[in-house]
Amino acid sequence: MFARTTSVSVLAAALTLFPAGVAAAGTTEHSTVVSADPVNTTPHVLDGIVNAIALVGGTVVVGGSFGRVRDAGSTETLERDNIFAYDLATGRVLPGFAPYLDRPVHALAAGAGGTVYAGGEFAVAGDARTRGLALLRLSDGSPVTGFDAQVYGGTVTSLARGGSRLYVGGDFTGVGRVFRVALARLDAATGAVDPDFAVRPGTPRGGRTKVQSISLSGDRLAVDGNFTTLDGLSRPQLGLIDVGTLPAKVADWRTDAYAGRCLDVFPSYVRGLDFAPDGSYFAVVTTGGPAGAGKMCDTAARFETYTRGEVRATWVNHTGGDSLYSVAVTGAAVYVGGHQRWLDNPRGRDSAGPGAVRRPGIGAIHPRTGKALKWNPTRERGIGVKAFLAHRGGLLVGSDTTRLGHEYHARVGMFPLP
Repeated sequence: MFARTTSVSVLAAALTLFPAGVAAAGTTEHSTVVSADPVNTTPHVLDGIVNAIALVGGTVVVGGSFGRVRDAGSTETLERDNIFAYDLATGRVLPGFAPYLDRPVHALAAGAGGTVYAGGEFAVAGDARTRGLALLRLSDGSPVTGFDAQVYGGTVTSLARGGSRLYVGGDFTGVGRVFRVALARLDAATGAVDPDFAVRPGTPRGGRTKVQSISLSGDRLAVDGNFTTLDGLSRPQLGLIDVGTLPAKVADWRTDAYAGRCLDVFPSYVRGLDFAPDGSYFAVVTTGGPAGAGKMCDTAARFETYTRGEVRATWVNHTGGDSLYSVAVTGAAVYVGGHQRWLDNPRGRDSAGPGAVRRPGIGAIHPRTGKALKWNPTRERGIGVKAFLAHRGGLLVGSDTTRLGHEYHARVGMFPLP
């Protein structure tokens, strides 16, 4: 079954009220919760998984691990290699943006002048060799000459741009000829490594050091991953970096919330994070397996940004044993996505405990109380939501499944503001 009521004219009206612009995680404020009825114009990704979404002007860029896409209402299959773009207002796939990326994309960030940064596992972008990070023109998909940031020793998992600076997270050991472990700041135009940012994550919980997610707000960069230290300071799986100083330094902010253990198969279990639009707090989501109310496994949590010293979560919402991978904070709601069945479920252990509410695959939490909101569009659970992006007209969603809000929306969807 296809979308029920939301039309192109409704979306166009929303974009008139909320003109499209460059949207980044944690920067867009909503005054209300988005509709539970997805728009019926978003294109379909016919295989694989969507890992990342960026908005550049009125163009949505989608990255992941896939090879085929299709316009809504069309039967024509379009070949796209792990990245494509479409018009936000109409949903039509851009014919001129079809770069060849030989391996998956894990992160995207809006660039200047009609460009987009793509990060991931790839080593080729079109006819150019570019390891793990590329700056691409939306007009024709070609790499921007002059931007050179070859990533070595690993891949890129997360990107955040702030003006002339680009923050990069992953499990790499170097960018260009400069040694950097899992985290770097680059000149956004040239890709040159910034010598004033050399914060080093370390002492990983299992495997090589990895930054899982980053989010930027003003003078703070939030970082999570499998590290337990930042520049030798104890920061188990989560920390804040003061990027308003030269050089950047680890902020006087620390939590033991993620020092505990979850299931052995999840030595590190933090996944997504996102700042509120005003930067005063941020939310973190995790995997980890059922472990009971006393641990942070399979949870969403809020933390205050400018509290100093030892910090505790303002609130914690438990799924009761199902993973959360992505989070988007808009001021009106904290949206969470994974393959969860429930929220408000601290006493559940792969089951619905007292007070649990059903929120299959996607849900929204009240930013102040930490309790699930009534918003419950549902989503085919699969692996889970891997990408959210709030913008002035609504909330974009990327995943690995084909049903969202009881409708067919293959791996990409959008909930508009009412």
